Amino acid sequence: MEEIAFFRPSIDDTEINLIKEALKDHGSAIVGRFESELQEYFGVKHAITTNNNSAAHHLALCSMDLKRGDKIICSVNSTPSVAQAIRHFDAEPIFVDINEDDFNMNAESLRNTLKIHNHKKLKGIFVNHIGGQAADMDEIYDIANEYEIKVLIDAGKSIGLTYNGVKIGSDKRSLVSCFNMHSQMTNPIATAGFMLTNDDAIAERARLLRNYAIVKGGIDKDGNLGYVYDVVDIGVKYDLTGLCAAYSMAQFEKNDKFIQRRRAIAALYDEALADCPHVSLPIKKRDHIYIQYIIKIDKNRDGFAKELLERGIHTALHYKPMHLLSYYKSKYSLKVNSFPNALRTYQQVLSLPVYNALSDEEAHRVCETMLEIARTRA
Repeated sequence: MEEIAFFRPSIDDTEINLIKEALKDHGSAIVGRFESELQEYFGVKHAITTNNNSAAHHLALCSMDLKRGDKIICSVNSTPSVAQAIRHFDAEPIFVDINEDDFNMNAESLRNTLKIHNHKKLKGIFVNHIGGQAADMDEIYDIANEYEIKVLIDAGKSIGLTYNGVKIGSDKRSLVSCFNMHSQMTNPIATAGFMLTNDDAIAERARLLRNYAIVKGGIDKDGNLGYVYDVVDIGVKYDLTGLCAAYSMAQFEKNDKFIQRRRAIAALYDEALADCPHVSLPIKKRDHIYIQYIIKIDKNRDGFAKELLERGIHTALHYKPMHLLSYYKSKYSLKVNSFPNALRTYQQVLSLPVYNALSDEEAHRVCETMLEIARTRA
């Protein structure tokens, strides 16, 4: 029985040719070209590439000059990278609950959290967009403005996602938006992240810090050599390699095609699984580009996933709430029922394969297997 992977990359001559080009010019030009393409696509002043999305999160907070004891609000349903980046400053992530329908940050929970944590140490809100559907950004921006705090975006792979017709990452109301260009699978072919901003000071600091905060010498106005460099801050090594830039740029140039294909697969799933017992399909409240196709299983989600795997179909879980992870649960003495919406959602959600390389035949097999398993349950 041939297995259906949770993800397979789509690779053709575009990637191969750009990688060859990067090898010929030693990668020196292609990173700049990639950043220029990103700036043009999103219509922002600055696109700063990094070697992965976690680096983008950390670099964004470095650029804000986050300090020990500062606080950043984030969804309890997010990638571990966001809270981990906050903790690297010995700052505090403050979690908020989610909506049970679209899995995004719950505005009421955000407002209640701000009432408790409204303090000079509170530096911002890191908002994510689950599964390829945007959070309710107008309401979040209104709340942020009311409390005079900055909004940062964790968009993950949601390149091309829009909210009210504006691309996520293009809205000037956010300070920084972070993205990635690679799968979340272990050992991907290449990795890349990037952060977008219209703030000149944030961009200048990010570019400085991403390469050890080195200030290089050069030839001065008098013709003297200045090859002795200096380090002017505590930096990191987050710059993007030419090979990863080449692969990522090739993938980026196919992004519209990938979105179209994922939407087609989602439509196929929606139709075929509409009456599937024990299964609730994704609720589309606004634009959706289906980075994940997240369903709910109302009875023994883990058993359902195991039966799918036994039939060769791989699934995934997005996401385990942060308050259930050992480090955060212990560090902040969080209770299992501290975030009831996230807890109920976590007990049911399951992500099905949805990617460009997935064929219609494979998608139909996923649906047929889902129906077969669901009908055996009382």
